Amino acid sequence: MRVLLIGFAVVAGLLNTLQTGANATLNKGLGAPVWAAAAVGAATCVTTLVAALAVTLVTGQRPGAAALAGLPWWAWTGGVMGAVYVLATVLVADKVGAAVFMGVTVTVAIVTSLVMDHFGLLGFEIHKAGLARIAGGILMVAGIGLIAAF
Repeated sequence: MRVLLIGFAVVAGLLNTLQTGANATLNKGLGAPVWAAAAVGAATCVTTLVAALAVTLVTGQRPGAAALAGLPWWAWTGGVMGAVYVLATVLVADKVGAAVFMGVTVTVAIVTSLVMDHFGLLGFEIHKAGLARIAGGILMVAGIGLIAAF
């Protein structure tokens, strides 16, 4: 099961990178970054709703009122964060290039993840940031520095 989950993460990472190009092209074609982001958001909403309905029809799985009410306030902010990322893809990626854009966003994500893991933030289990993990984060920062410089 772990291999399948990691495989799904690999596909998501690939699609995330391809999405950057698709979003930038959409922005160029529409000439309006916010409308390009809105189109991406609408497609995301429809796709996710179809998947949720399919899962509900097949498994009967859906959240109850108690589950919804028991969530912390910040659990509802993921969509806003996703919208900011999509806006960044349409506003920034085409201007700095795919490698720099993805390199910066992935590097910042890795460094942020190290902090989240170390302190167990936002519901993650604690995974202490030892010397090797810190060195990996530093190498990520150095790597994107090289990519951006050349």
